[in-house]
Amino acid sequence: MLNLENNITKDYLTPSQIVAELDKYVIGQDQAKKAVAIALRNRWRRQNVSGEIQKEIMPNNIIMIGPTGVGKTEIARRLAKLAEAPFVKVEATKFTEVGYVGRDVESMVRELADRAVAMVHEEQLETKKEQARVNTENRILDILIPPIKKSPSFESDFQSDEETENAETREKFRKMLNNGTLDEREIELDISDSAPNMQVLGPIGLDEMGINIQDIMGNMMPKKTKKKKLKIQDAFKIIEKEEGEKLIDKDAVIREAIKRAENNGIIFIDEIDKVASKGGGSGPEVSREGVQRDLLPIVEGSTVNTKHGPVDTQHVLFIASGAFHVSKPSDLIPELQGRFPIRVELSSLTEEDFVKILTIPKNALIKQYEALMATENIELSFDESGIAEIAKMAASVNEEVTNIGARRLHTILTTLLEEHLFNAPDNISDNKITITSDTVHKNLDEIRKSTDLSKFIL
Repeated sequence: MLNLENNITKDYLTPSQIVAELDKYVIGQDQAKKAVAIALRNRWRRQNVSGEIQKEIMPNNIIMIGPTGVGKTEIARRLAKLAEAPFVKVEATKFTEVGYVGRDVESMVRELADRAVAMVHEEQLETKKEQARVNTENRILDILIPPIKKSPSFESDFQSDEETENAETREKFRKMLNNGTLDEREIELDISDSAPNMQVLGPIGLDEMGINIQDIMGNMMPKKTKKKKLKIQDAFKIIEKEEGEKLIDKDAVIREAIKRAENNGIIFIDEIDKVASKGGGSGPEVSREGVQRDLLPIVEGSTVNTKHGPVDTQHVLFIASGAFHVSKPSDLIPELQGRFPIRVELSSLTEEDFVKILTIPKNALIKQYEALMATENIELSFDESGIAEIAKMAASVNEEVTNIGARRLHTILTTLLEEHLFNAPDNISDNKITITSDTVHKNLDEIRKSTDLSKFIL
């Protein structure tokens, strides 16, 4: 169960609380946040419905329409983290219809299953961490101070003086192991000699078919080990990982992962407008429509074979997005349109939005650059006039060149701070840098005035 900063748990997240969490990272786009918040809450509602009707309640898939860089992907990604759900982002342009070389649409479901397995696996490792650590200590102590072996014929609870002394020595060494005294000491360890990676050549890899060639070959060939001398601090990490793996029930992990992928999985299909077809054409137009028709059964709900087992997609939440500059949502085939009943239009970002994006989110760009410069013992700060000028320039360049939304802030800030970032390690005198409107004008005006330079640099 996910504990948020305000002690809300995901089981009781209301739509307004979901929006409040999204507000920490995404500026504006209230309609889109509201739509995804309802979709997430509906998942909890469905799982709490009793009886046969639970299986009949399908997710309301969402299509987000808006220019690049306005927060479509970030909303979906943050939603997945909020729900602790397996999340996959794919680009519709990477897919080709069945029979052509390229990724098939089922690969997104296989990727979702992989993410779910990795997520549950990590959770299980965390729960077994304490036991794995104890087992690791015992294995290292067995190397340093081998336990005394009793004779098979000698059956008694009586502990000899030698055994008592051995046990006491082991406990002393255990304390030394825990406080780091033995970190630099070397021990000889048997390490698994992993099999070389095998690549299958051909138009379609076996992984695309849901077959794990590494596992197949690994089970057929005996595992080899090799002896290697390592410092105890390095050996500890290797042994702890091995011991953690031994404690995990892999079948249980896969069962839970498949369940999560089917009931909580989120697949974000970006650039869906690029496969929209105006119909009646040939060549690319037909191919685009072919991709849409291949997507249709996945979004409607079908069973896809993965290397972990079959995954049913009927309760997976699909969120599609596209700028739709050239095409329109109505250019998608009617059947696919029907599988995305919730349509949300995201607005272009304004100068005021850029100011908020630079300052409000927990991962705001300004905060990121301040943290990066702090690693060089330089205090970087931005005053209000500097922030306002950066926002104004971002909005202006977006209008004149190409509207790439908030991503414009990345290019402007990188160009603005280029000299400081380059010279920071050699700077021994000036450990405070303040970015003002004058600094922005001084560094960027020449680039800004030249249309060609602005196009390629900003």
